[in-house]
Amino acid sequence: MANLELIINIIIIALLIPTIVYAYRLNNNLKALRQNQSSLAQLVNALNEATFKAENSIPKLKSVTEHSSEGLKEVVDSAKELKDDLLFINERADNLADRLENVISTGRTIKPENLKASQEPSVSDKEDTRSEAELELLKALRSIK
Repeated sequence: MANLELIINIIIIALLIPTIVYAYRLNNNLKALRQNQSSLAQLVNALNEATFKAENSIPKLKSVTEHSSEGLKEVVDSAKELKDDLLFINERADNLADRLENVISTGRTIKPENLKASQEPSVSDKEDTRSEAELELLKALRSIK
């Protein structure tokens, strides 16, 4: 019986040693937690304040974004109108350039011999038979000289 009691006591001692070591470590960790408890509380308070500020800033940010988008929409609409105007002007310029090219190519096909043989009409007769585009071109050429 004495041997059985001795074995049980040895087993209890063997189990108590890790329990004592674990309790010692746990005590040290709890001390560290208590020492840092105030800084942890400050950190949680700071996080709460930052969250509160962020929640309050969301509606303000939303209104600023809506206001900015309205202004941007106006600018985009104005740009679309200007784009349409520029396309129209560009199309008219292309048409005028084509007409000018036709007038120039027609003028080059007239042979100089035909000009000498035929009598040149007076300036007023020439202007009567010319189209508006030709008259505008002549005015532009005269203003350049």
